[in-house]
Amino acid sequence: MLDNLTQRLSRVVKTMRGEARLTEANTQEMLREVRMALLEADVSLPVVRDFVARVKERALGQDVVGSLNPGQALVGVVHKELTALMGGDLGAEASELSLASQPPAVILMAGLQGAGKTTTTGKLAKWLIDGHHVHNGRKTSKKKVLVVSADVYRPAAIEQLKTVAGQVNADFLPSDTSQKPEDIARAALDHAKRHHYDVLIVDTAGRLGIDEAMMREIRALHDLLHPIETLFVVDAMQGQDAVNVARAFADALPLTGVVLTKLDGDARGGAALSVRHVTGKPLKFVGMSEKLDGLEPFHPERMAQRVLGMGDIVSLVEQAQKNIDVAEAQKLAAKMKSGSRFDLNDFRDQLQQVRKMGDMGSLLEKLPAQFAQAAGQLQSGQAEKQLRRQEGILNSMTPAERAKPELLKASRKRRIAAGAGVPVQDVNRLLSQFDQMQGMMKQMKKGGMAKMMRSMGGMKGLKGLGKGFGGFKP
Repeated sequence: MLDNLTQRLSRVVKTMRGEARLTEANTQEMLREVRMALLEADVSLPVVRDFVARVKERALGQDVVGSLNPGQALVGVVHKELTALMGGDLGAEASELSLASQPPAVILMAGLQGAGKTTTTGKLAKWLIDGHHVHNGRKTSKKKVLVVSADVYRPAAIEQLKTVAGQVNADFLPSDTSQKPEDIARAALDHAKRHHYDVLIVDTAGRLGIDEAMMREIRALHDLLHPIETLFVVDAMQGQDAVNVARAFADALPLTGVVLTKLDGDARGGAALSVRHVTGKPLKFVGMSEKLDGLEPFHPERMAQRVLGMGDIVSLVEQAQKNIDVAEAQKLAAKMKSGSRFDLNDFRDQLQQVRKMGDMGSLLEKLPAQFAQAAGQLQSGQAEKQLRRQEGILNSMTPAERAKPELLKASRKRRIAAGAGVPVQDVNRLLSQFDQMQGMMKQMKKGGMAKMMRSMGGMKGLKGLGKGFGGFKP
């Protein structure tokens, strides 16, 4: 998202080194680059003008403190304003999903056809069922969720939601195209109350464009259900048209938040900035992939850091915590501590843990720019393919072969390669990687991490790095 802005800002930072303070002259070039990058990213013109004016007002005359150069100082100002533009000015709690009502808490999904409402309904249900909901910065309990479709116009819309609900283990209330949307909503609310559901998510009908009939219908549903959250689902690839759609929905409904979908596509991302500005409502979620776990809570400051090439390490850690099996990791740690041998079964478990982390592309996006650029040269698609190939090779081995890799002679390697559909060289390459990893594990057992780092010649580098962190000494 907004990669162009990231690249332009980093270029201008380099050109401004050596200046003593931010002046109108040296700020003007930076602001021109920011303006061009935002316009190219499909941010609406009024939003761009307002943003650039605020940055200019804050930046002019600001002293360059300590080791910062003017470029870095200006990036600091841009970061603060970008965070505010994306909803940081509303406070941390504003982007949280509110469920503070008498159960069931009703969530009404609104938006145009094709924006991803039905898929987002399923993703949101999974997110709540898995216990990821946060209130005042703290996680709450897992929720009992009911989903229902009030879309009686689009062919197979109800069946689509039924399929998605089954995949995420959410309860689905059947509805029929012969029913009126208001009757479906009334029946769903009654069912949710009688069966003690925590949350009811109502997927509504969309149209290819704004029309008065759709607005009347969704207003009637809102008046009937009194939802605690009315979420406007918008496609990140809509560009400038997203602003007009957002304005129409904001005028018709008391929206509480925005969900931006398809942010992992080729979208230029300007909708994220424009829609927040037009509706005045916080972005609450972003859809990062087609997978049903591809929904992330939106954090303005973290997204601003990502746009400015600073990375989003906090979200990366959260993604790891969510997907990594802690019990498996502890089991391996206990095995290593006891002196047991690291074998190919353990190696396969580690590969599976890495794959559980999710799409490599979304992981790389969260790294700071200098690391993401280096890692990006590996190509996330190739990395995914390589992991799958290695797992296929390991699965072609027998349990005995994985437990005792020394059994793997030429004839066995040929059989494994044929079973995995790869050349024998790939099997040899995997075994070579395993030998290196096994050697590292042995080194850690004998002398711990510090000894291993010394043997790798890495302590000198760590000491040098420590100077940048208040004299930390490894």
